Amino acid sequence: MIELVPIEHVDADAVEQLLDRAFGRDRHRRTAYLLRAGTSAIPRLSFAALDGARLLGTIQCWPTWFAADDGARTPLVLVGPVAVAPERQQGGIGRRLMQASLDATDEEETLMLIGDPEYYARFFGFSAEHTGGWRLPGPVERHRLLARGVAVPSGAGSIGPRVGADA
Repeated sequence: MIELVPIEHVDADAVEQLLDRAFGRDRHRRTAYLLRAGTSAIPRLSFAALDGARLLGTIQCWPTWFAADDGARTPLVLVGPVAVAPERQQGGIGRRLMQASLDATDEEETLMLIGDPEYYARFFGFSAEHTGGWRLPGPVERHRLLARGVAVPSGAGSIGPRVGADA
């Protein structure tokens, strides 16, 4: 039976090994890693899926900022990575992890992620409607930059890590 637990209850090395298996060892070069540089995952939003003692999946969420060109700053939560052991993918574990994280968010939190727009729009209400003017510290396929929440900022601005955030 699969149990979801706070990720802080799981060995950090096991999480890293799972991420390597799910995304490859070169994953640290991705833009999402630049967005969370110098931050720590938000414990109340980050979970692990276990089958007994076996780690099957994880989700982590990170504090980021939208710094608008007009000077306004909006705190955002970067959702991901959602990682599932390759041999257990397509079994609903990722969806359960995602839902657990969303259920733990506060209503006023604005979420963002880089992911498949059809999947994240259909099941979780994310869209690229307001993200067209967002600049990131690395390359991104624009249609994969998604957000959801009651206060999703629109317009031009930069996304970056919210270092020192009290998550």
